[in-house]
Amino acid sequence: MSFEDDLDAILTKGKDKAAEDILRAVESTYGELPYVFSFMRDNPEILITKVLHNNAILRSSTLDMKTIELISIAVSAAMRCSHCLKLHIHLASKMDISEDEIAAAVFLAGNLVNASVLATATRHLDEEREICRACEVNSGACEIHGAKKD
Repeated sequence: MSFEDDLDAILTKGKDKAAEDILRAVESTYGELPYVFSFMRDNPEILITKVLHNNAILRSSTLDMKTIELISIAVSAAMRCSHCLKLHIHLASKMDISEDEIAAAVFLAGNLVNASVLATATRHLDEEREICRACEVNSGACEIHGAKKD
């Protein structure tokens, strides 16, 4: 369905009926109703807005669904959201995404999280010691200090 079709269905059915239809469609897609959608059941305007937003992102994406699902797995792993991770691994399995591909997404996420922890911590350590690695590496001015430190 197009964005206009989605809006037309909402206007025709009304927000409560449209929200229930959306919940059924989400449950059909995922094989279960994710908690966040269940939580929004009593707030149809928020639910509808979230789903319209999600659908707009998916429609405008040039990524295929397999890639999107692997990204969802990686982000869920990086955020340490066990509910999201379980759901997306289950959905990926239903999409015939291999365990090796799922593992690769998880390992990449773990690597990025590790790098983020190290980058953040080492920057704070350098700031505490008033060290600027950019000034040490660059022969010109760094973005932080402007002129090269002596």
